Amino acid sequence: MTEPIKVYTIPTCSDCNYAKRFFTEQNVPFTEYNCEENATYAEEVKDLTGKQIVPTIVINNQVFIGFAENLKEISELIK
Repeated sequence: MTEPIKVYTIPTCSDCNYAKRFFTEQNVPFTEYNCEENATYAEEVKDLTGKQIVPTIVINNQVFIGFAENLKEISELIK
């Protein structure tokens, strides 16, 4: 991976918390962007996906909407 993973979140999102815990347990660096605290991040999500859904995860310019349903593919990318 060339740059840290971007994880767009809100505090009350269980899938967001699952993603953050997973990356931490795997010792994978990531940067969290809290869309609730900063509206700019929410706009970035909308620009990336056309929607406002969290978690939105960006790995090497690949965009994933949701974590659990993309776990297999994400796991492959972080190996």
